[in-house]
Amino acid sequence: MERTLIIGASGQIGKQVTQLMVNNGHVVNALVRDKTKLADIKADTLHIIEGDLEKDFSHAFTDCSNVIFVAGSGGNTGADKTLLIDLWAACKAADYAKAHKVKHFVMVSSIGADDPSQGSDKMQPYLVAKHMADEHLINSGLAYTILRPGTLTNDDALAGFTSERPKNKEDWVITRADVAQAIVYISTQIKPQNSTIIELFNGDKSLTQVVAA
Repeated sequence: MERTLIIGASGQIGKQVTQLMVNNGHVVNALVRDKTKLADIKADTLHIIEGDLEKDFSHAFTDCSNVIFVAGSGGNTGADKTLLIDLWAACKAADYAKAHKVKHFVMVSSIGADDPSQGSDKMQPYLVAKHMADEHLINSGLAYTILRPGTLTNDDALAGFTSERPKNKEDWVITRADVAQAIVYISTQIKPQNSTIIELFNGDKSLTQVVAA
């Protein structure tokens, strides 16, 4: 059975992805700094691996066919952590994945990463980091799916999606629970022949419809 590495497995979205993956019987390497943060998830297919994204974490890629990068520095850190996690760790992850001949790399990026100059002054450093990490993955030679969700909310999952930007900017939103569902679907159901970038918002379509489009 194929093994999936989840980088950032204890984060707000990452933990939901980890739970969904093991609930569906998938074999998971969950990379975290502190394994106690996943102590409440019990599954024979879950392998918790401790590692620091600011250091060498290549050991986590052993025997993994797929990688999900859902790590982030968080909104309460400065530009230094944004560079080290959202940019540099993401670039290292792509390099490690290539060295381990990973079949599919799913990168969780951000709406606005295509053109950081359009973001607010506060958001631009984050968007630049996401943009450069995405570019590194695009140029890596790996098969990839880059997911760029809209503004994240903690509402219950709506199970409706669209990849078309809504007309009103205030509707550029999606729940973290729906992003987690999308990540699992893309990682487990899609065999990428053509690498792709998908913007994702809550809408009225199914994941199958959105990804097929």
